[in-house]
Amino acid sequence: MAQVTIEVNGRPYQVGCEDGQEQHLRGLAEIFDAQVRQVSKDMGQLGDTRLLLMGALLLADEVYEARQRLAAQQTEITRLQTAQSRVENRAVMALENAAKRIETLAAH
Repeated sequence: MAQVTIEVNGRPYQVGCEDGQEQHLRGLAEIFDAQVRQVSKDMGQLGDTRLLLMGALLLADEVYEARQRLAAQQTEITRLQTAQSRVENRAVMALENAAKRIETLAAH
């Protein structure tokens, strides 16, 4: 297990991660640090615990909203796939009917 030092609101924290995930963890820490710094800027110093909690809650809210958007997009994709399937079925039926007419005309 790798050990990485990240910084949140100017304070270092030693955290562990799987080997090879160090850069990913640093990137996540940068996102969280930016969120915490914004909370600190907007609300002033609240104490580390409350500041980190507020930062985490704001990021959780972003994740929640992203999941809601993803679910809505997945619903829309399903709706469009169903509509596409109906159109394809109609096209197949129209081609089959046209082929039958052509066969009928050719037989006469």
